[in-house]
Amino acid sequence: MPFKLFAAFSAAALAGAAVLTDRQSDLQGATAEREFPPTGQFIEVNGRQVHAVVAGAGPDVVLIHGAGGNTREFTFDFMDRLTDRYRVIVFDRPGFGYTDRLSDDFEGAFNTTAESPAAQAEMLQAASRQLGADRPIVLGHSYGGSVALAWGLNHPENTAGVVNLAGPSHPWPGDLGAYYTVNGSALGGALLSPMISAFASKNQIETAIAGIFAPQAVPDGYIAHIGATLSLRPPSFRANARQVNTLRPHIVEMAPRFASEFEMPLEIIHGDQDETVPLDIHSIPLKAAVAHANLTVLEGIGHMPHHANPDSVEAAIDRIAIQAGLR
Repeated sequence: MPFKLFAAFSAAALAGAAVLTDRQSDLQGATAEREFPPTGQFIEVNGRQVHAVVAGAGPDVVLIHGAGGNTREFTFDFMDRLTDRYRVIVFDRPGFGYTDRLSDDFEGAFNTTAESPAAQAEMLQAASRQLGADRPIVLGHSYGGSVALAWGLNHPENTAGVVNLAGPSHPWPGDLGAYYTVNGSALGGALLSPMISAFASKNQIETAIAGIFAPQAVPDGYIAHIGATLSLRPPSFRANARQVNTLRPHIVEMAPRFASEFEMPLEIIHGDQDETVPLDIHSIPLKAAVAHANLTVLEGIGHMPHHANPDSVEAAIDRIAIQAGLR
């Protein structure tokens, strides 16, 4: 077969495969949105929509999910532990669930830029003000912990205190590995995210979730509730890869500020078996930088302390409420 003819057939085959992949990806995304619709309300911030679930009455507590998550991370069961004495606001972070990206500057399959934790905190803090939460306790898990820390640093007058659950706070050695390097790239985001969205199996999703919870088991009913397929929609998948892939420089910038600027109550909770965000790289240095912070190390616990030991997380919120004069 002449080379030009072979090349033409190959190009046609690749184009056909791409069309089929896009169709399957779109179908999977529509199915995810039908099965896991928004459960809260929408707030407009600078022309972009922010999705928030609000329940309870009392002092305000904001809950911010981690990488690849959404509001369902906290509405599974943890939110219900607080609503008897707090008004709880759970946000989808920019690019996840049903919250928009911060602006058009971060849109596009080949665009590798991403919102910083500070920019995300700015958007969510503006949304919380619209909800009347002028001085909430801000809790963030994993990547959301970095957002919560940025919220406290940049909006101290609008923050009663911060609870950091296994959140990155200090620079880590090395890189994040091929998964984030490839998927965070222009070609990876454009080509791989539709393929993963289209063809990820139920078993692969469950295996990934089990890895996040290890060494604890995944709670009964969690997978059915969490809506993991929402995060596999290509725009959300790209947002996750690119936000995580670009996180380290923002942490490098934030970390020196903790010792001199973080004056509000700070509770740090971290499992000593966390292999996703290691305790010794993040929470121990954060405690050393913020002398008045309270560090609770949970023995035998992995990366999901709000599921594995929710009583400790509740107690941390209550301590801040008392310190901040909210209760």
